Formats: sequence, C-alpha cells, structure tokens
Amino acid sequence: MKIKPFAFTAALTLCLAFTAQARTWTSADGSKTFEGELNSYDPATGALSVKLSNGKVMNFNQDKLSEADTDFLKVQGAVTAPAATPRGAAKTASTTTAKDVPDVLPVPDGKEADMSKPVQVFIMMGQSNMVGLGKSGPESANGSLEFYCKTEKKYPYLIDEAGKWTVRKDVRCSMVTCDQQTGWLEPGFGAKDNIGPELGFGHVVGHAIDAPVLLVKACIGNRSLGWDLLPPGSEPYEHDGKMNPGYRGTPDKPKGDGNKPAGVWYAGKQYDDDTDNAKAALANLDAQYPGAKKYEVAGFVFWQGEKDGGSAAHAAHYEKNLVAFIKQLRKDFDAPNAKFVLATLGEATKGNTICDAQLAVDGKDGKHSEFKGNVATVYANPLSNGGSGNSHYGGNAGTYMNVGEAMGKAMVELLQSK
Repeated sequence: MKIKPFAFTAALTLCLAFTAQARTWTSADGSKTFEGELNSYDPATGALSVKLSNGKVMNFNQDKLSEADTDFLKVQGAVTAPAATPRGAAKTASTTTAKDVPDVLPVPDGKEADMSKPVQVFIMMGQSNMVGLGKSGPESANGSLEFYCKTEKKYPYLIDEAGKWTVRKDVRCSMVTCDQQTGWLEPGFGAKDNIGPELGFGHVVGHAIDAPVLLVKACIGNRSLGWDLLPPGSEPYEHDGKMNPGYRGTPDKPKGDGNKPAGVWYAGKQYDDDTDNAKAALANLDAQYPGAKKYEVAGFVFWQGEKDGGSAAHAAHYEKNLVAFIKQLRKDFDAPNAKFVLATLGEATKGNTICDAQLAVDGKDGKHSEFKGNVATVYANPLSNGGSGNSHYGGNAGTYMNVGEAMGKAMVELLQSK
C-alpha cells in the first residue's frame, strides 16, 4: 500500500464524535502495518485519513485496509477531521515590498530567505498546463528546457557554472492536488520530469521579494471553470433550453442544497478539492516550508480555459464565472487584498470568447474597475511557440517558461502598486 504523506483532502461531514487513539492499521494484503490515530472517515465514499505520531496526515480509501480495519471504521461511523487553524495567516496581502525585475534574471545566489518575514504564498490553479507538461530534456530534443538553456542559451539563470540546474533556496513549491510533492524550486517540479509555469514565475517572484516564497499548486487536468471549478454562490442558469447546475448542483438537481453531494461529481467539486487541499497544506506550514511560522496569501495565479472553450454554455458565462472566482478565492482564503494574475491560452487571439473574457478582467485595460491595481491578465499568444493548450503546446518548455515569467512580472508589478 503506497501512502503519500503530502496528500491533503477536505474535512468530512460530522455525524458521530469519537475519542482518537493510536492503533495499528494493516494493508488489505496483510503485508504492511503502521501506527496512527483515525483523523477522519466518510462512510459514503470510504475516504479516511490517519494522523501519524509525527503529525503528518495520510489520506486513502478503506479498500486499502484489512477487513478488521474496515469493521473498526464501520463501528466508528462518520468522523470529521479537527479543524486546522493556519498559523499566522494574515488577512491582508503581502507586507513585503517587491523590487524591480531585470530583463535577464541573475543566477540565484543559493542563499536562504529571511525567515523572520512571513512566507509569501502564491496559490496556482488551473488545469493540465498549470500542472505542467513542458519537456525538461534531453538537450537533443528541440523544444525541451535543456535545448533552450544549453543550445539556444535562453533562461541563463537556470544553469550554474558547472552546467547543472540551479535551485532556488528561497522559493519552495508544493503540489497538493495531484502527484503530491514539495521541495525547493528547480526544473522537473511539474508532472513527472516536466516543467510548468511555476518555474519562470517562481524565479521572477523569488528575485523580487526578500521574504520566503511558497508556491502552492492546487490544480489538475481536464477541469472547466463552468463546471468543475465553479465557485460558491454560482446559481443555475439556462442555455439553449438546457439547465446548467449552480454550485454544488448536479444535472439531476441543478440548484443543490448547499451540501456536497455524496458519491457523485458535482458543480464546483474541483473548486472544493483544490481550495481544501491548499488550506490543509497551509495549516501544516512547516511541512511545506521548514522553519516557517507565519504566512500571507500574497496572490493567486490562474492558467486555464481549454475545457470551457469546448462548451458553448461555459464559454458564454466564462467572464461572469471568472469574476466570481477571483472574488470568492480572496474570501475563502481571508485575503481580500491578494493579487490575482491569469494568462490567456497561448493559441487564442483577441476575438476568441474565452480570451476576451480573460482580458475583460484585466485591471488596466479590462472593464471591471474593482480590479484596477489588483488583477492582471497576461496575453499569452505572443509568448507561445506553437501548438494549443489542449495539446499542451507540444511539450514546448519555452512556452511554459515565457508564460511563467510574464505572470511573475505581472504579479511583481501588482505588488509594487499597493
């Protein structure tokens, strides 16, 4: 049984209280055991979490456990995980100033950040291209990161004097929704050995901010803003004679009742999962950034839109959903002044419904005055090296780097505008 220590799941509905105590758990095949306290359990889905003695929480399904453990869970009934109170979470955005970003970033000096300052958190959301599918190597592969750095001599800050990848010791990155992992920012932190926009973004923001930086990647592929990521407060609506569900609604029950429907996918489920996972990670801050005591949610980063483009209903309501998404994230993370940066799809040009909706929320040139100085949209078409978002830009690392750097610079500009 493979258990991932940095997997985080949502708190579950309380039905029956219990007194936690450590017990020995056994895998379904009887080959492995471990000690821990039952932290939460949902009989409807079989999902449970166990808290280890070192404070880490493991999440998995009851089908991974022995029959005796399953019987134990049935006796306990549903259990809610204790509410975690994030340590030092600030209600306002960054108190740290950001310096200007040079045209070409220097090679990182390898120094750690000033840990007396709160960690500046940037929550990165979207679908597969935010997860990251840019090829890191080999150098012989045209379009790989190695090709761009070693053959084309681009992004020089990624290569040290020995020809190895540089590592930023002032920027941490945590993936909390899929392929859970955490570590210092360096190439290969995307899906498997790939890169995502976090690499360029993290280097830009890490250079501009003296405080420690944490990138929380709460994203997974094939998700739409009009369904999977639909934010709280969204109401059902009709499009071409078909009713589209509102938040926590389903095709059979578009309005919903405010609760999470059990055992089915529902409108906004990925929003719930991503935000719950990010909150759980921040509640265990030291595991994400060792030695950190306080944090501030300084900003949100969003790269998404491919799936919505395939639905006329979702595309038509994209701007409205995006406005609600921005406002709700700030509310849910108690960060009303956090900055928000998004990028359009690389293949999309002005006149495309999704692209125009994304440009409409830009604080400089968009039509929503409340976003002036706190929301920026990066027009990614000139930054793309070909391909489409649905094809992951052919794995071209340059596209991911260019978009990441541009979003980083846009974020720094917003931080300087406060």
